[in-house]
Amino acid sequence: MLAKSLKVTALMAVLAVAAMATTIPAGTKITVRIGSQINSGTAKTGQSFQANLTHNLVVNGKTLAKSGAPAKGKVSFAKSSGRLHDPGELSLRLTAVEIDGKMVPISTSAFRAKGKSHTKSNVTKIGGGAAAGALIGGLAGGGKGALIGTAAGAGAGTAVAAGTGKEEAVIHAETAFTVSTTKTATVK
Repeated sequence: MLAKSLKVTALMAVLAVAAMATTIPAGTKITVRIGSQINSGTAKTGQSFQANLTHNLVVNGKTLAKSGAPAKGKVSFAKSSGRLHDPGELSLRLTAVEIDGKMVPISTSAFRAKGKSHTKSNVTKIGGGAAAGALIGGLAGGGKGALIGTAAGAGAGTAVAAGTGKEEAVIHAETAFTVSTTKTATVK
């Protein structure tokens, strides 16, 4: 009876180890390299992208997927840049990774990217326009001309900032990023 009980216990332990090797636990870090550029000015929420693992996916000492294995993801958030404020934003999540020739669905945290701030660039363009306008107005019409020139120059600087001010978030092709799984995934 004791021998049978030990065999059952040993079998259960083997099954438990096998079960652990067929899941990707929540919190597992996965690093991928994206296949093509994604730009907040053209990307749409829900848009798919391709990537490849940069490192082996190892769980409990077992390699589930080798470096270079395909992965898929989606743009979970995309916002285009405004002209004078609000830089573009992107959020990407992985949705699947290839293990043993099959795409295994996964859920991950987001990788986020944000365009550069508009503030410094806009201040330079608007302030530079105002200064140039004041100088030209002052030379042409004295104090009153300088005042008019300042306003005209600031307006021109604002127009330049509005015309050139988009600051999109861009994730270039071959960019590597790391996310963590948010749910346990079952490898079937």
